[in-house]
Amino acid sequence: MIEKIEITQRFNFKRLNRHYECFTIDLVNKNAYYKISERGSGDKFLTEHSLCDDSWIEILVDLRCKMTSEIHNLSDSQIDEFLDDFNNLNLFEGFVSEDFTYFEKIELIYSCNVIIYSTDNYEEYSFKNNFPSNWIKFGEILKDLFDFDVLHLNYQKQLATPLYYDIRKDGIYGDDKLSIKTIEFGHYQTYPYELPNPRLIINFEKNTIEGYIEKELTSSDKELILELFERYHVYMWIFDEYHNKSNTRDPDDLEGYDWYLEIVFEKNIIWHIFGYNDYPDTYVHMAREVIEITGMDLLEINTISDGDLELFERFGDLKLAD
Repeated sequence: MIEKIEITQRFNFKRLNRHYECFTIDLVNKNAYYKISERGSGDKFLTEHSLCDDSWIEILVDLRCKMTSEIHNLSDSQIDEFLDDFNNLNLFEGFVSEDFTYFEKIELIYSCNVIIYSTDNYEEYSFKNNFPSNWIKFGEILKDLFDFDVLHLNYQKQLATPLYYDIRKDGIYGDDKLSIKTIEFGHYQTYPYELPNPRLIINFEKNTIEGYIEKELTSSDKELILELFERYHVYMWIFDEYHNKSNTRDPDDLEGYDWYLEIVFEKNIIWHIFGYNDYPDTYVHMAREVIEITGMDLLEINTISDGDLELFERFGDLKLAD
């Protein structure tokens, strides 16, 4: 018999604005509660550069507000109904877990870890992109039981993950391909500590590029950016299959540079990835073409060691040959 379920969710937004939570359903003691309080940098980093897209702030503030000390009591009939619904879901039947650690060299906008404690068993499942097929149905069951959106399905619709969107090499698709509103890139030194600042902000609606380059965004610029993103599979960077280098070898300088890339699509749908001194496999390939085009090392690959660059060349070549 299932005795307890722990659902740990992690949200990563602009740089230092992160949210961790663990919701525990304790069927033995007939209650449910948040186990892990807010972790990360706190509210002091909520304020962003005035040029940045702030579509994530409402989500983060609401996530934090929902973290309460309230204990949700469950009746015997509610527990019986929940167990019956959960067992019928077969939520993790045939499911293959992804890696989940509290420190990763490359992190995504969302990840989740579920632990199921039974009388004579223990199961753990982790995922970032490989959502269980009945995850949405599970969220609906929990919402009916506790009268709030435990899995944050409402906000999941605003995150560019495979739960609600089709992520392809040429873009993000809902019913149709989503158009880009803004692109933001940051790259900053971690030791001695440097407060993160955006290096490039590309606004497709206002037709501006600000940061390292200050210019009007032309139609040819937009076309070139979209071509680069497709050519180097940027939208696919959130998948583990593009993290071969980071999973193979630690960077030479562990106190080097962190970075982030955020794309905001129409309807404020957010795609976000950031790394601790490591990058997706095709990052260097794209960075070198950017240097050829602009004459500037905008993605700052000058901070990557020669040994790491060789590995990026090898793994990037393999991905681009797919």
